[in-house]
Amino acid sequence: MEEAASHGGETQVTEKVPELAVDGRRDGVRKGTAAIKTDFLTTKDKFHEFLDSNGQLPKEKEEKKEDLPHDSDELKGTREAWEEEPAAKKPKVEQQEEENKLTWKQQGKRQRGQNKSRPHVKPTAYEDQRLCQSVAQENRKCHYGDKCKFLHDVAEYMASKPADVGPSCYLYDTFGACFYGVTCRFALAHTTADFQSMRDEARVKAQEGRTPVRNSLDKDLQISLRKHKVAFDRSAVYLQTIAKAQEPGPKQQQQERNGNQPEAPSSDQTPAAEGALEPTAPDVEAGTENKTTVQTIGPLTDVDVIKLRPCEKKQVDFEDKLYLAPLTTCGNLPFRRVCKRFGADITCGEMAMCTNLLQGQQSEWALLKRHESEDLFGVQIEGCFPDTMTRCAELINKHIDVDFVDINSGCPIDLVYKKGGGCGLMTRTKKFEQIIRGMNYVLDVPLTVKIRTGVHEKYNVAHKLIPQMKEWGVSMITLHGRSREQRYTKLADWAYINTCSSLASPLPLFGNGDILSYDDAMKARETGVSGLMIARGALIKPWIFTEIKERRNWDISSSERLDNLRNFSNYGLEHWGSDTRGLEKTRTFMLEWLSFLCRYVPVGLLERVPQRINDRPPYYMGRDYLESLMASQHVGDWVKISEMLLGPVPKNFNFLPKHKANAYEK
Repeated sequence: MEEAASHGGETQVTEKVPELAVDGRRDGVRKGTAAIKTDFLTTKDKFHEFLDSNGQLPKEKEEKKEDLPHDSDELKGTREAWEEEPAAKKPKVEQQEEENKLTWKQQGKRQRGQNKSRPHVKPTAYEDQRLCQSVAQENRKCHYGDKCKFLHDVAEYMASKPADVGPSCYLYDTFGACFYGVTCRFALAHTTADFQSMRDEARVKAQEGRTPVRNSLDKDLQISLRKHKVAFDRSAVYLQTIAKAQEPGPKQQQQERNGNQPEAPSSDQTPAAEGALEPTAPDVEAGTENKTTVQTIGPLTDVDVIKLRPCEKKQVDFEDKLYLAPLTTCGNLPFRRVCKRFGADITCGEMAMCTNLLQGQQSEWALLKRHESEDLFGVQIEGCFPDTMTRCAELINKHIDVDFVDINSGCPIDLVYKKGGGCGLMTRTKKFEQIIRGMNYVLDVPLTVKIRTGVHEKYNVAHKLIPQMKEWGVSMITLHGRSREQRYTKLADWAYINTCSSLASPLPLFGNGDILSYDDAMKARETGVSGLMIARGALIKPWIFTEIKERRNWDISSSERLDNLRNFSNYGLEHWGSDTRGLEKTRTFMLEWLSFLCRYVPVGLLERVPQRINDRPPYYMGRDYLESLMASQHVGDWVKISEMLLGPVPKNFNFLPKHKANAYEK
């Protein structure tokens, strides 16, 4: 008997053997599935039955779903407790056939990529009655008076408030006081019988002068940005040079009026000869200004005062570091703190849109926040125009404490790419050069760039861009070994990354793609890259940084993994708040993270170590109930894990993960 197996994109016919497949896997395990020891493998029905019974397998399988064992009236832990799951993804061939039948208008409205139809419940909707902040914060006078729509009676609020989650408050135990007072979901730990907040003066005094989180948006700055009253002096100088360079000269204007083509530049006006121009003008595109080849002495200009020489800029040692990638949604501040505990050297905030930052949007500025534990921290911004990117860089340089600024030119999503940002910059080299030179001109810190191999799968362009970016003033380059078309399918091309690292030398180049273990990191370091950026690998197992530094595969226990989630919940309550609104926001981000954590297979269960990043685990029983629960790919089981740390979910709680393909493989 024969079967078709796919290897490296080619179909080969292999003979089916009873024990091991060609690639070392046991018979019956399809390609792309993690190789788990047969003693732990199980079926879908048995797996879910075990979880729904809280680790106690019933003697006889009951047919009616209402008779299934449960621990709550709403059957939160069962498959039936949640809404109907989205339909499974169709094969690409069938999907393409259906798309061809649609009109162009229907194709334009087609939803792709992320789970865009997932329900969205505002955190404020989880409370029927909310206490006025003036009462919650030391009984201040309410400025709205009788028009205020919130409660002012503390006793009435406490009667309707949900029960406390636990006996101790992390904020009170850490800082000696809880800012949220009676609205805290752990209020009994620091509230007297007459609803007054307690203070531990010793702990409060110990925290004096400490600023755990920096880079918050100042209210005055926000107002100035919204009224367009912020001055961008450095950006204005640079943007003027671009405007002048694009203006045609008198001779060219005369030729255009006469209908003639402009004359070709002479040999002494070529870009090669323009390298020795006067140093007072900012670095712009080669050949964009009419300059003489003779250095002249003139008056002192603003350019001489404003511009920093490369040696005067802040220097950052990027060599041989582990870099936590900027991860949208999941790469929040509490998650980065967890990774810092495990040994991440470099951290970076989530991708922020430069236009939103310039408009003073609070939600966008929140992506720039930095914790005191992040000793080497940068921010990543996205944009497609030199003026907005340059002004945004100057704004960050003035008001934000960072060690470097990163340009996202590798984002593959349509929303960013179609307007010319993300991967689109790789095909717009003139704009790309103007952005890099402009940002580098206004920044006092190093400027880095993250790119992919290219836009199209079979046409790499990174090796052409890297030598140019060295001339434009980039301090470090990160290369993801896939193209935009590939997204995260197939394996990263580390041979191509190796080629690009030699082209980038002596500029540091970080490699990114498919690193999930110490073994993967060692193979990646053989390519000659200066350091490693870890993205999905950190989401699946954040202790990967410890594994790489200690050179081992860590068979972490389920209790240790739960402790990591407990740390995340504590950091989340500190960051987003310990009231109902902050607690449910922490839960939401924890559930998004659990959509990746469930892919991890414990080392002790693997038939072949290490686990590959694109291998999905089959149904298996863990060594204890908690390990099995963490292996579930159903959102209801993720909620059960969150309830262990953050208490029961509200009655109107609803959640669907952003990455539905990861959450609904059952």
